[in-house]
Amino acid sequence: MTVPPVPLPARTTVGVVGAGPAGLLLARLLHRAGIDCVVLESRTRDYVEQRQRAGILEQATVDALRSSGAAERLDREGLAHDGVELRWGRRRHRVDFPSLTGGRRVWVYAQTEVVKDLIGLQLGDGAPLLFDAPVSAVVGADTARPLVRYTHGGAEHTLACDYVVGCDGFHGVTRNAAPEGALTTFERAYPYSWLGVLADVAPSNDELVYAHSPRGFALLSMRSPTVSRLYLQVPNGTDPGAWTDERIWDELDARFAVDGDWSLARGPITQKSVLPMRSVVTEPMRWGRVLLAGDAAHIVPPTGAKGLNLAAADVIVLARAFEQWARTGSTAGLDAYSDTCLRRVWRAEHFSWFMTTTLHTAPGQSDFDTRLQLSQLDRVAASAHAAAELAENYVGGPVG
Repeated sequence: MTVPPVPLPARTTVGVVGAGPAGLLLARLLHRAGIDCVVLESRTRDYVEQRQRAGILEQATVDALRSSGAAERLDREGLAHDGVELRWGRRRHRVDFPSLTGGRRVWVYAQTEVVKDLIGLQLGDGAPLLFDAPVSAVVGADTARPLVRYTHGGAEHTLACDYVVGCDGFHGVTRNAAPEGALTTFERAYPYSWLGVLADVAPSNDELVYAHSPRGFALLSMRSPTVSRLYLQVPNGTDPGAWTDERIWDELDARFAVDGDWSLARGPITQKSVLPMRSVVTEPMRWGRVLLAGDAAHIVPPTGAKGLNLAAADVIVLARAFEQWARTGSTAGLDAYSDTCLRRVWRAEHFSWFMTTTLHTAPGQSDFDTRLQLSQLDRVAASAHAAAELAENYVGGPVG
């Protein structure tokens, strides 16, 4: 017996384009608030769940996942971190978060796992989440009912919405809903990239290590107690296949080198990729009844661990605004959405720029610039005020 296809909704309150962490968390928060939404994702479920991205969660992000019922596995498997280690000139200095921020910390829990948890809840509750549903256009942003045009199951469909939220990234179609010239994009490209690797080996340090070196930046991170995530600064355009496993480990060894008893554990490298570095902010984050969130509105270099957390902050603000509108009819929260989020976005952009430019060695960098970097790192080690500034920015603050 053939099971008839489930009819696709023709209208919804909030149409969400993109099933990354921003779109999925927003859908979950709206579902818990009793607000209808439909999520459309151009890729397959398998692709979305395997997409490697960030792994550091701020307290506000963890709180949102808990309040949405999506933190059961995070609380069981996530790794709470109370600090990071800085390395330069063969020295090492730990920045203790709780003592500098009134007890706040961060968690290590991969974005892939956050996405899997949210997808499972969304599908389990029966809320509409369509994969293989590429959106071709969002039209009528300045009307009372914008339309999302998409393809699914070989047929074209239209979804009428009260509001549309674009969580489909910088190259997504939702940004095109605003007329030409309505949005302003500020951008900075960096003259280096990251070579990122996953390795089946226990992390060589209990917390993240950020290393400044004459050879370039390096970062020691982790995905679990048995899987390490490591990064090397490399020139733009680097082919990851040109780096052998032995060369990667040797270079990591050289950049993490310190005086004292410490060694880098080596293991099988299972994945290599190159990540370009750039900063992008688009203003405003709303046009008519179309709102942008996450990478659709802003991108940060990963040095400050802000990408996923900024996306989460956007949709936390949005969910509150939609709940206010649904409950009272007031659009005050939605009207203030862009200004509210951009204050946090620019603070995170500045911190990410600071971490990036302090720890990386730019091509042709002068000795003067290098000495300025080392002076800044010395100050963090010597000044509680400088250390607290770094810690406060790293762990993030309340949303809104």
